[in-house]
Amino acid sequence: MPYDPPRSLSPSKLSAFRNCALAFRFTAIERLHDPSTVATVKGTLVHTALEQLFWNHPQGGRSQSAASAELDRAWVALQEDDDFRSLALRGDDADAFRSDAGQLVANYFLLEDPDEITPVGIELLLEARLGDVLLRGILDRLDRTPDGELVVIDYKTGKAPPPAYQQSRLTGVQLYALLCQEVLGQRPVQVKLLHLKEPTVITAEPSAHGLQGQRTKTEAVWTAIEQACRDEDFQPKTGPLCRFCRFQEFCPAFGGDPSLAAVTMGVPDRGAA
Repeated sequence: MPYDPPRSLSPSKLSAFRNCALAFRFTAIERLHDPSTVATVKGTLVHTALEQLFWNHPQGGRSQSAASAELDRAWVALQEDDDFRSLALRGDDADAFRSDAGQLVANYFLLEDPDEITPVGIELLLEARLGDVLLRGILDRLDRTPDGELVVIDYKTGKAPPPAYQQSRLTGVQLYALLCQEVLGQRPVQVKLLHLKEPTVITAEPSAHGLQGQRTKTEAVWTAIEQACRDEDFQPKTGPLCRFCRFQEFCPAFGGDPSLAAVTMGVPDRGAA
């Protein structure tokens, strides 16, 4: 029986299909359980603190101490979060988790001065139909410059990529720029990845030609996804990242059976959005 395509695509789902169609099937089509990790939960904590720094503090009041206070509040709330609880961190491990998050928030202030920023959107959801596909994404932050231009900001809490891979990491943020153009009618002048760990900033300047290329690629990927769903044909793509894949035991490239993944890993509530 053919698979039903997803109702929409996000930049992360587009990247997932390009990286490995089989892993995409497991996550986006079958929606298998995705265990939380220290990295993902820590990223959520840091994102929440920075989000609240801009929500709760006007220009002139976005100090490092204000950010630290927001992190404290987010940390207290996190204790009741199921994803955090599933990590079962205790003692030194919990202290290290909290300390690392504090360092990431502190590093943010080495990259920019939040008191000089005018955000027009925080955790901003944008949706646009490109041909037959509904593209949707949530921007960490959308800024407006003194000249009235838009800048897309994406916080990253993991390790920054080597220079050779930086442009590939910008693909998702370029899609956010495309969403801005489609929904808001204005092409951002810059997209920035703020890597908090190093810390460093990776910047690109979207062009009209480049965004048209992103649109064409997005529509092409959607066509490939629809074809894979009709044919029930999601081929694995092997590479260096396979050793980190949580689906490796079900991958035929490693002698696994994809049909066992849903039974073994469990499927979440299909009524969820």
